[in-house]
Amino acid sequence: MKLNCDMGESFGPWVMGQDHAVMPWIDMANVACGFHASDPDVMAETVACAVKHGVEIGAHPSYNDKQGFGRRSIPHSPESITQLVAYQAGALNAICQLHGTQISYVKPHGALYNDMMADLAIFEAVIKAVAGMNSVFIPAIKLMILAKVDNQAFLDIAARYKVELLLEGFADRAYTPEGQLVSRQQAHAVHHQKKAILQQAKGFAQGYVIAEDDSRLEIKVDSLCVHGDNDASINLIQSLRQVVSP
Repeated sequence: MKLNCDMGESFGPWVMGQDHAVMPWIDMANVACGFHASDPDVMAETVACAVKHGVEIGAHPSYNDKQGFGRRSIPHSPESITQLVAYQAGALNAICQLHGTQISYVKPHGALYNDMMADLAIFEAVIKAVAGMNSVFIPAIKLMILAKVDNQAFLDIAARYKVELLLEGFADRAYTPEGQLVSRQQAHAVHHQKKAILQQAKGFAQGYVIAEDDSRLEIKVDSLCVHGDNDASINLIQSLRQVVSP
């Protein structure tokens, strides 16, 4: 089970996160592509850091929403979503090529990620972008989505487009009995205690998560999402590294 982290979200002189401190501890860097955060210089710096530490690079596209940090849903036609994902992933891959590498997956950000998981038409629009890029990408890039109790509808669409999915879990988020993430509007949506987060990560490593009603959900996870915004979160990532790769 790999650790992935949203990175490269600084912009100009404004700095967000501690990317250089986080990079040695993760396996996959989800690099912002300019629509919710980042710029070409930040993208290049983040890619160079990932290459130095042997970290996989993924495109982290979003709706065009810097003011809302990509957390606001913006209506698009399916064709527009396909094009905005391809546009952003292509831009990041061009930066990657300057450093002798390429993106290996796509993980949509914020509202686009949530909308993709709630609407199969949006999911298919994203899949089309990845499938289209895979005509020239060797090896083929993958798509990261939220791991659920039942992923079959997503797997069926992905299979039609011959795109491999990566299933993502969150050690610091509460889950509903249906296997969805508890809304951030709820007070208990985010786990803040290190012990609880590590315990949930251990559960994912064994193929399950305990929901908010204490029911056990069988969920397969390929990667856990972590965040490196401060010293405490970096310490937590180091502990999670021991859990997933003892």
